[in-house]
Amino acid sequence: MTTNTIASAETTRLNFAKAAPKVFRALIGFDAAARAGLDPALVELIQIRASHLNHCAYCLHMHTNDARKAGESEDRLHMVAVWREARHFFTEREQAALALTEAVTLVADAGVPDAVYAQAAAQFGEEELAQVLALIFAINTWNRVALATKKVAGTDERA
Repeated sequence: MTTNTIASAETTRLNFAKAAPKVFRALIGFDAAARAGLDPALVELIQIRASHLNHCAYCLHMHTNDARKAGESEDRLHMVAVWREARHFFTEREQAALALTEAVTLVADAGVPDAVYAQAAAQFGEEELAQVLALIFAINTWNRVALATKKVAGTDERA
């Protein structure tokens, strides 16, 4: 495939927000409902980890920038991908959320192990755990939208 073919293929992908505005607005509403009441730092950690696992450069760029703007440290941002080896950078709640994010994002590999779910349930009340799960569902959906439509990292169009 030539470079022109690649560039042409990238520019022919649809603009999901314009092509399916009702669906796009519903996703925005779902995302907003999922994150409501959750610690913003936890929200970004979950979104960053899922985006790593899904290889979504567009979302990873967006959420690492959002995390920085919210005051997240560079050290912690660098450690998200290897959090198991750098647990001291993260609270027990964050570790439980990251483990749950991995299990749900990679659900086809091994399901959601009981131990991972139990760890999360021990750290979050039922309502908050439901919010965390919903946020994981939402970021996985956004990753798939960005990957399927070939969104380019660094071109965040949010107002």
